[in-house]
Amino acid sequence: MNGMKDFKRYIVTSALPYANGPVHIGHLAGAYLPADIYVRYLRMKGEDVLFVCGTDEHGVPITIRAKKEGISPQEVVDKYHDLIKHSFEEFGISFDIFSRTSNKIHHETAQEFFLNLYNKGVFVEETTQQYYDVKAEQFLADRYIIGTCPNCGNPNAYGDQCENCGSTLNPMDLKNPHSMLSGEPPVLKETTNWFLPLDKMQGEIKAFIDSRKNWKTNVLGQCNSWLTQGLQPRAMTRDLDWGVKVPLPNADGKVLYVWFDAPIGYISATKEYFEQRNQGRKTATDAHVKSAAWEDYWKDEESCLVHFIGKDNIVFHCIIFPATLMAYNKGEARQFVLQENVPANEFLNLEGNKISTSRDWAVWLHDYLKDFPHRVDEMRYVLTSIAPEAKDSEFLWKDFQARVNNELADILGNYIKRVIDLVHRYCHGKVPDIHKKKAEIDEQYNTKETSLLLDKLIREFKFREALFEVIDVARKGNQYLAETEPWKLIKTDPEKVNEILFKSLTTCLMLARYLYPFMPNTSKRIIHQLRLENDALEFDAPIANYLKRNHPVNDSFIIFNKITDEEVEVQIQKLKNNLNATLQTIEAEAVEARSTDIKPYKDVTTFEDFSKMDIRIGTILEAEKIPKTEKLLKLLIDTGIDKRTVVSGIAEYYKPEDIIGKQVSILVNLAPRKIKGIESNGMILMAENSNGELAFVSPSKEIDNGGTVK
Repeated sequence: MNGMKDFKRYIVTSALPYANGPVHIGHLAGAYLPADIYVRYLRMKGEDVLFVCGTDEHGVPITIRAKKEGISPQEVVDKYHDLIKHSFEEFGISFDIFSRTSNKIHHETAQEFFLNLYNKGVFVEETTQQYYDVKAEQFLADRYIIGTCPNCGNPNAYGDQCENCGSTLNPMDLKNPHSMLSGEPPVLKETTNWFLPLDKMQGEIKAFIDSRKNWKTNVLGQCNSWLTQGLQPRAMTRDLDWGVKVPLPNADGKVLYVWFDAPIGYISATKEYFEQRNQGRKTATDAHVKSAAWEDYWKDEESCLVHFIGKDNIVFHCIIFPATLMAYNKGEARQFVLQENVPANEFLNLEGNKISTSRDWAVWLHDYLKDFPHRVDEMRYVLTSIAPEAKDSEFLWKDFQARVNNELADILGNYIKRVIDLVHRYCHGKVPDIHKKKAEIDEQYNTKETSLLLDKLIREFKFREALFEVIDVARKGNQYLAETEPWKLIKTDPEKVNEILFKSLTTCLMLARYLYPFMPNTSKRIIHQLRLENDALEFDAPIANYLKRNHPVNDSFIIFNKITDEEVEVQIQKLKNNLNATLQTIEAEAVEARSTDIKPYKDVTTFEDFSKMDIRIGTILEAEKIPKTEKLLKLLIDTGIDKRTVVSGIAEYYKPEDIIGKQVSILVNLAPRKIKGIESNGMILMAENSNGELAFVSPSKEIDNGGTVK
């Protein structure tokens, strides 16, 4: 079982979605559908499992969304919590509780965690310089700062990450940083925060990671990369006004770092769940939960903690949260269990591009449910079939159509309907009498080999492979009917037909069981056609308990309707329309920003004054950085008349080796002056945007050196 020992109970979590927008199919494929499959299977096996999640309602994305929509952060999280919760419910994600980090119980739990570590002297209090927006009168969190990425030159990199090249950044790394609040360049200002000394904890964190040899390769790889680079202290508090308040008397205007408080949300949600149970408010799925106290799930070595996340959350769930739990556990009688497994998935792309919420390039779950209210299981099937378990994968609407039509309709749905129809045709619509004893039936028609294989694959988080095996059962069922041809045997060997159809009904029942974790609605439709109750879905229950001789079955019906070309084209066009509308909005906002940021015209001048300037086209022959300066380059330029030295402040934007041979516009009759002891004879003309970034003013085609600019 994936190297995992047997556990008394399971606590399973899915990453808390940010309540700053709806969820899309990339989220589903990464963290929510795999977790639901795993949990549903464990419940079928009679395991004691609690499945918790909730919305993450703190952090900069919430406040950015509030500012964009012109409403308060609380209104934002209320709106999106309800939308996300309802979408998950419609899609069949079977959380025992879906909580939210704005709840009082979460604030109290997170603050208690912070105080526990604070009182144990774990945190290091440090005064550092942080970017501050003078106009907005507040410190800027990393995501409030945008500038040019030092690695790839992307002008819209965030203070913590460049989404273009994927680099992890520090706000101080950015070139030309500016505030997202006011658009102004920030200033540095001292502030005090509390840091978790991950550097001092590196040894025990490494020992923990090394002990989890059964983790996925991508997870261990990212963890070991961080460890190899050397862990650094990380601030667990922020200078913001939205979040869990730091519970110290000298911490006004400070909140807990969102990645300190968010994982604690799993714990506070568990507390909330048991509070509700004790008050008689049980959820739809909690009949399987056998224990009465939240601590039994979090503080018992016989509990198994499993996090389902996307790869962008690995460091927080595998390093920062375990470090927090380790620090809390010191000196405690009952200690929190550490993560037994963190099966993080890679990313799901869409129609040839990365899913982008900012560009509206996504299949939003709530939209899908409106367009296809009766095709929940079809999406569950396709997303599991293409799940990005080991590498990025891609969702294509045409592929979605092909899988539904060719695999679900033609293989699975067709098989169930064929069997039921044959039973009605040859057995009067009843389970045939095959003259075997109950024990013989269970022995001859058991599917132990397939069941054991599925158990192994699901417990190893190989859901794609497991689903393939399930569909292969239906594929082989169709093949068995084609080979045995009961419609030909009925005249000569009706007893053999009875046996063939009993075996086929057995396969239908087992398909219902195997499919339940993946496609619960489909599973129940099969059970309905067999005229059985849902208890027949108990994974290991004997077949003979349900398929009793002369048991009547219902009439067949089509489980999966095929998807038309028109339906697919509508979805593809919707994607394109959404993208175009978003790009138009972005461009309009950019135009508006440029109109407000562009400097006004200078005073009127005369043509005579302009004609005094002699601007020529020249070619850069040599370029080198001037020692002990950050911005200055020494250039040798061929002006067509002579070769002259020019000192130019462009080193932030251009490397010397990249501009050799570049044609530029140069003012050649500017009076010489000495800069850093070097005489500069002229000035290169540069264009500057509203962010202060520079670019050469160059001819659009090659011009002879010495050509004039008029």
